[in-house]
Amino acid sequence: MRRAFVALIAGYAAMLCAVAQSPGPQRSRGEAVAAFQSMMPVLHHPRCLVCHSTGDYPRQGDDLHQHVMDVRRGPKGNGAAPVHCSTCHQDHNLVGAHLPPGAPDWQLPPPDNPMIWEGLSARQLCELMTDPKRNGGRDAKALEAHMHTPLVLWGWHPGEGRDPVPMPEGTFLAKVHLWTSAGAPCP
Repeated sequence: MRRAFVALIAGYAAMLCAVAQSPGPQRSRGEAVAAFQSMMPVLHHPRCLVCHSTGDYPRQGDDLHQHVMDVRRGPKGNGAAPVHCSTCHQDHNLVGAHLPPGAPDWQLPPPDNPMIWEGLSARQLCELMTDPKRNGGRDAKALEAHMHTPLVLWGWHPGEGRDPVPMPEGTFLAKVHLWTSAGAPCP
């Protein structure tokens, strides 16, 4: 049943990505910048900052305290021996309040591109996200595709005891598409 759920989420994500990547009307730079700025409450929400915060370790909770298992980023972003992320985090949320959350490929960004955006302004975050030298080589379309992965979409389905991000998933993905389809301009 869990694998079926993961397959369903992956299929849903693929469908949303296909819809989002379909051609649409040209948007102005101003509309695209406004779309990015309106994404900031999601990008600065604890569901995103648990992995995109300062330090070489993940955070936990809405207060973003250091992970209690003393997990470290590791050479690939999936933890360092003996405690890898997959030791506790499965490809799905465990049932029950505050039990380990999960999604396929649960991990931090790798150390060569840690994507730390805690405390960044909208402009600084946009510049980081759109810089292929610092974002894992992603162009605007690849950024949009990343926003459709089950790991990112987990923020809307974080498991019992956790608040989801404050913007509806479809609204956020539409704003991502508006921003990236205009070339991902920065404020």
